[in-house]
Amino acid sequence: SLLISKLPVYVQWVNETLIPLINLQLDLEIEPFDSSQLIQIIKEHWHKAGGILANIVGSVSHSGSVIFQWLMNLFLIPVITFYLLRDWDVLVEKINNLLPRRISPTVSKLAKESDQVLGAFLRGQFYVMIGLGAIYAIGLWIIGLELALLIGIISGLVSFIPYLGAIVGIVSACLSAIIQFQDLLYLIPVAIVFVVGQSIESTILTPWLVGDKIGLHPVAVIFAVLSGAQLFGFMGILLALPIASIFMVILRHIHEIYKVSGFYTEKS
Repeated sequence: SLLISKLPVYVQWVNETLIPLINLQLDLEIEPFDSSQLIQIIKEHWHKAGGILANIVGSVSHSGSVIFQWLMNLFLIPVITFYLLRDWDVLVEKINNLLPRRISPTVSKLAKESDQVLGAFLRGQFYVMIGLGAIYAIGLWIIGLELALLIGIISGLVSFIPYLGAIVGIVSACLSAIIQFQDLLYLIPVAIVFVVGQSIESTILTPWLVGDKIGLHPVAVIFAVLSGAQLFGFMGILLALPIASIFMVILRHIHEIYKVSGFYTEKS
């Protein structure tokens, strides 16, 4: 709806600003768009999107087995979650009873520390996402951006992947500001909003809500995310930091063993 209502302004900006700039810089002769014809074509075909979607849904619905399998998986998620929550303590106890007695205390200690680290990290990260989304939305709303709420919510939700939330937010907010205001000067307040948001996140939100539970250096965070993306794609990005936090728990335990070992304490 916003696109249709603002379309004449967008077309005018393309014809009067963007096309002359391209022609001047690249020595081309691009003709301006016929705004009335373009707007009429888009308005005529805009309402056909629902029909296209209906055709797609209709074609997909013919594959009954796929739909049935998808519904069964959707149904199994709350069922399995319920039974895991109900029997979790019993399950953990039985797994512990299967462990060799000499390693059971160590495994239990590592499992508890990993559980505490993951729980604190996930809860804190969720609160950071909410806080960042609110900061971005309020900041963009103050400078008058029409899509402030949408961009703020998306940037906050995507921020569970380090640095991606800020990148997505800056790119989408800059594009929205250029199209809405048609003035590059409005990129400055957009940049200020995201700089302030990132500063608040790094100095207040993350230390206060997440703290040093993981203990990963920023370079290690970037390396973990890139490694996860390279090895396992998008799922690797999602699981990179939780898996890295578990590795940190194991490395701390190895470090403790090393510091009390004879290899470290004995003097030559």
